[in-house]
Amino acid sequence: MTELTHPAYGELRQVTPTAAVLLQNNPNMMTLDGTNTWILRAGGGSVVVDPGQLGDDHIDRLAALGPVDLVLLTHGHFDHSQAAAEFAQRVQAPVRAQDDQWCVDAEPLTDGERIPVGDLDIEVLLTPGHTSDSLCLRIDGAVLTGDTILGRGTTIVAHPDGRLAPYLDSLHRLAALPEGVIGLPGHGPELPDVAGTARQYLEHRQARLEQVRTALDKIGPTATAREVVELVYADVPEILWPAAELSVHAQLDYLQGR
Repeated sequence: MTELTHPAYGELRQVTPTAAVLLQNNPNMMTLDGTNTWILRAGGGSVVVDPGQLGDDHIDRLAALGPVDLVLLTHGHFDHSQAAAEFAQRVQAPVRAQDDQWCVDAEPLTDGERIPVGDLDIEVLLTPGHTSDSLCLRIDGAVLTGDTILGRGTTIVAHPDGRLAPYLDSLHRLAALPEGVIGLPGHGPELPDVAGTARQYLEHRQARLEQVRTALDKIGPTATAREVVELVYADVPEILWPAAELSVHAQLDYLQGR
């Protein structure tokens, strides 16, 4: 594996023997430095994961890398999926995702499914929580985590589609992976031990839940998500509060058993 540094925009970087990354130039507060598109290759097989969004030359660069057998999506958020149909048409490849609305000329992905392409053997792990259709892809000592686990910071639970209870279950699933499995995220640099990062995420979520409980004790049980954010996330830049509010909505639902 190469050094754990983030790639430059538009420059293909090999990360593992089978996985290379191309970073789209679409940075914002939700995408961090931009969206990672992963290119998996072995034995003549080629799979593109999360071709990103439209509006620049990103899919031109992807198409120029050579033939593509299959396009996979880790979830349906537009910064991962918007360009999928156009890119798939360009390279004449099917698109598969957990949600059939994103599939093109193919069936939805199922949990535990193995996808053979050339010498690639990709295992599907459904990991709902960030969104209801989130999944991870395991291959050759690495896991493509989409937005379930990021390369830096923590992800949001995108309420109402995202829910905290299944997200915690998904984190437990990733935390049970063997030590040293590399995390290849949808945003940010790769992670040397995705199971260790999942455990850190679980600790962070439990700490946030305790903070929310404390805020409800102070404000009252009818407190809005915004009121909780203003108290719990007071040390976070206000520009990030809308994203935090989504996760707090999910936390309130979780605490109220919804």
